[in-house]
Amino acid sequence: MDGVQLYTRSAGEGLPVVLLHAFPLSSAMWLAQREGLAAVCKVITPDLRGFGGSVLGDDEPSVDVMADDVVRLLDHESVDRAVVGGLSMGGYVTMALCRRHPDRVRGVILASTKATADPEAVRVNRERIAAAVLDAGPAILLEEVLPGLVGRTTAQRRAMVFGRVRGLVQSAPPAAVAWAQRAMAARPDSLDTLRGLEVPALVIAGEEDELIPLATAEAMVDAVPDGRLAVIEKAGHLSAVEQPEAFNRAVAGFTAELAGGSPPHG
Repeated sequence: MDGVQLYTRSAGEGLPVVLLHAFPLSSAMWLAQREGLAAVCKVITPDLRGFGGSVLGDDEPSVDVMADDVVRLLDHESVDRAVVGGLSMGGYVTMALCRRHPDRVRGVILASTKATADPEAVRVNRERIAAAVLDAGPAILLEEVLPGLVGRTTAQRRAMVFGRVRGLVQSAPPAAVAWAQRAMAARPDSLDTLRGLEVPALVIAGEEDELIPLATAEAMVDAVPDGRLAVIEKAGHLSAVEQPEAFNRAVAGFTAELAGGSPPHG
């Protein structure tokens, strides 16, 4: 496979768990996961192409290309099979990876994401935002994307968390933003991929997520043969950043189950 070599940050050892970041952030969003989960697994957090420390390359926009990048990273790290998970855009890439490389996946984590393709109106809006970012920089992201990324509790009571998310959005490279929007707009429906999963799946939903309603998460759990749902209270779309302890507990329980241990109670 051609493509780009992803910049990655890793922590811990044991069962490999790959976490793929949301749009338009970078692997910086997983700081609390690298710190909090390193005791129970090897956390691998790449920057998807164009974001953070990874170059964009010259491939046509596609979540399939992004998934192949992640598999190339697994090869580079000598990881045969990993738990692969992602939040929002990272979830789309995870589902593409499950479709294209099912033999590399030991378990799946899908947080604040959806399996259905974009309706026409959403695709048109993604193209509008892509064009605006290339033309005028990140202002439109701060106006239109940032408010939906966190829940009301974070917006009202957690100014430092909100400020951190704002900083990550503001530093997103315009070319990567446009490329990723176009890749997401072109992605296929993945419900059949979920129905065909032969590994366990953890679906994580933020209680206050206004972009991905709880019913969407429940439909994904229903689609997979072996699924379970974790709802993160007082969190919106970026549950891993807004309520990292609760997010980490859900992931740690799931990885313990996969590693053959019993999941912690609570």
